[in-house]
Amino acid sequence: MGVVNVTPDSFSDGGLWFDERAAVHHGLELVEEGADLVDVGGESTRPGAARVSQEEELARVVPVIRALTAEGVTVSVDTMRAEVAKAAVEAGAALVNDVSGGLADPDMPRVVAATGVPYVVMHWRGHSHDMERRAIYSDVVAEVREELAKRVALVLAEGVAESQIVLDPGLGFAKNAEHNWALLAGIDKLAELGFPLLIGASRKRFLGRLLADADGAARPFGRSDHATTAVTALAAQAGAWCVRVHEVGPNADAVRVAAAWKRGAGR
Repeated sequence: MGVVNVTPDSFSDGGLWFDERAAVHHGLELVEEGADLVDVGGESTRPGAARVSQEEELARVVPVIRALTAEGVTVSVDTMRAEVAKAAVEAGAALVNDVSGGLADPDMPRVVAATGVPYVVMHWRGHSHDMERRAIYSDVVAEVREELAKRVALVLAEGVAESQIVLDPGLGFAKNAEHNWALLAGIDKLAELGFPLLIGASRKRFLGRLLADADGAARPFGRSDHATTAVTALAAQAGAWCVRVHEVGPNADAVRVAAAWKRGAGR
């Protein structure tokens, strides 16, 4: 899943694809590099980010989704709003990626159920402006698994089919670096819930901190792509369904290597 942020303020590439033509061009580039899905979002969810209006979000994402799907691209929409999800699917989006797992907009599960498209339910404890203070866990893997299971039960009760659901542990969302690493190491425990897993580690702060220089300065977002590729290879080997990344080419290669490794082990 390649990322197209149609925003001026996303943490790693805010503003680069804010223009509609630039966003569409970038989406097509990601497909050429090997993306199976292009994830179009119009609202930054970086820590501390302020929300945009629904009208602004619609204006950002719908034209890009419509243009990309006209080119034959399989598109997902990254949104927490039911009305944006509905409009995006009507414009051609084939998946709804909701970082709030239906908590930000209680109408989201019902709308997604009506569309029939796959639905990414991410682990989430609150909006960007206060999520960092919610990063408190005794056993992060067990608690994220339990909270995801509860979300699944609730969205199923709203009519979403089991076959639609994809789970995302929400790396960096109300989690610190130690929590993120524990969740990656615990993919097998999360997979026991029985749903495909989406992993979104690309360029996140915990990678930059891992790769800090001798003075302790974190590596800039754009210089953690090699670490992202390593996470992708390990996630694919561990059975993740998909990875959400900013730089597709090396990560697509990593997925192919992991798949070949698995085939070789199965002989």
